[in-house]
Amino acid sequence: MVADVASPELELSSPLVRLAFIGSRSQTRHGESAGDLRLRRMMAAHFEFVWRSLRRLGLSGSDADDGAQEVFLVASRKLSLIANESEKRFLFATALRVASTRRRGLKRRREEPRSWLGDEELEPERERSEPGPERLAELARARQQLSQILDDMKLELRAVFVLYELEELTVPEIASLLQLPLGTVSSRLRGARERFEASLRQLRARDDFREGKP
Repeated sequence: MVADVASPELELSSPLVRLAFIGSRSQTRHGESAGDLRLRRMMAAHFEFVWRSLRRLGLSGSDADDGAQEVFLVASRKLSLIANESEKRFLFATALRVASTRRRGLKRRREEPRSWLGDEELEPERERSEPGPERLAELARARQQLSQILDDMKLELRAVFVLYELEELTVPEIASLLQLPLGTVSSRLRGARERFEASLRQLRARDDFREGKP
């Protein structure tokens, strides 16, 4: 697993998150249909995973907010076609398509998405307790390097990499989630790791050269 990488935190100010977590997750509200109740439960159970996945697939915080709403809008339209045991799989597959479409849009507009390792979303509580300037500089460099590496990685490799290294899913779990053979997931993970390590070596060599290190 990749060390020292914390999960981006859920932005609880998002209107969709507030909607998902208002009231009981299980109790039917007055006048609420069975479909509405299921969608609300789905949002409560999986919104954070969807939003975090969109961030890790290269979207900014605001784009992830919009993208998550798009994912659950698609789910609401296809609710009758989604098996209960396949909800997470469907949502992640939809998130992949949404992230791909939105990243293409950013490239067409020649905009760079804000790093998904932004200061306000990375720091765990232990790092927020007055880190020194050297530690802050170290964390900033790590964020920048990781963001650069993942932005250059093909989406199919990046998806497997973040699910394994950051979500800490097993290869069989990823294969089930993505509906892929185990061998394909293992091959993509191996390719993603090789790409990650090669890119990291290049970035560090470049930084060493700039700093005049032998």
